[in-house]
Amino acid sequence: MQRAYAKINLSLDVTGKRADGYHLVDMIMQTVGIYDTLTVAESDDETDDSGAVSLSIEMENGGTLSAGEDNLICRAVRSMQKEFGIRKEFDIHLIKRIPIAAGMAGGSTDAAAAFRAVRDLAAPSVTDEKLAELAAGLGADIPYCIYGGTKRCRGIGEVLTEMPDAPNCSLVIVKPPVGVSTPWCYKTLDQTEITGRPDTEAMIRALDAHDLRAVMGSAGNVLEPVTAAAHSEIGEIEEYLRRFKPVRAMMTGSGPTVFAVFDDAEAAKKAYAAVESDPKFSGYEHFLTGFVKNPYGCRKA
Repeated sequence: MQRAYAKINLSLDVTGKRADGYHLVDMIMQTVGIYDTLTVAESDDETDDSGAVSLSIEMENGGTLSAGEDNLICRAVRSMQKEFGIRKEFDIHLIKRIPIAAGMAGGSTDAAAAFRAVRDLAAPSVTDEKLAELAAGLGADIPYCIYGGTKRCRGIGEVLTEMPDAPNCSLVIVKPPVGVSTPWCYKTLDQTEITGRPDTEAMIRALDAHDLRAVMGSAGNVLEPVTAAAHSEIGEIEEYLRRFKPVRAMMTGSGPTVFAVFDDAEAAKKAYAAVESDPKFSGYEHFLTGFVKNPYGCRKA
């Protein structure tokens, strides 16, 4: 069984655009304690081709996902079979808890878990570095999700630098019942002047100092104004959570999920309980969690 942890962006900056249309980013990513579960079983039989992949999905919080060949899990397994000549069949069951289209790398982390599971079952000599290299061909967030933890991600997201562990805290995470298209968000950003950027270098110094307030004081997400302009729920959630005095409340990724960072666990519990009981948040997904350090016991990137 593999846990596939979600991520949030402590910072997200866009620094340019490649000729092929991919945006260049500079982000500090952080694993959080919301996770999907993958159970992967290997068949004893070999096939004449590259091996079959069977995927079933159990949605804990509602919604639907394709379990066909277009699913990133299936594509990850197929790429492993092709790269390493694996002829075994795999049966995979996914229990989905991470919100969909939420800016939390739900699909990418599931794919990363599939990479790790197939490696452990059928190609144990393959390194994390090789997995991350192979994963980059499927999605820019997947290499980060191979490792998790606190990382600086540059290039299109695949160039990883190990960071000091983020300070302990409590998180309240709220996802409104809307989905956001990442391509739409970046396309809209291209037509918008970026006026406020995170101070990534200051955040790195704050991580070195293990100073949570300084970390979040330098945080920022250049995609938030784009998504928040189209979805008023983002600002409404942030305003609501700020009543409970978090260190910072902001959007992750391309949204629409909002997270609030608390250095007071009791205040976080009160904020979570308020969201849970308030009728205005009916249909919203909400979580009380925290940061997760080195979730997979991976070697350093």
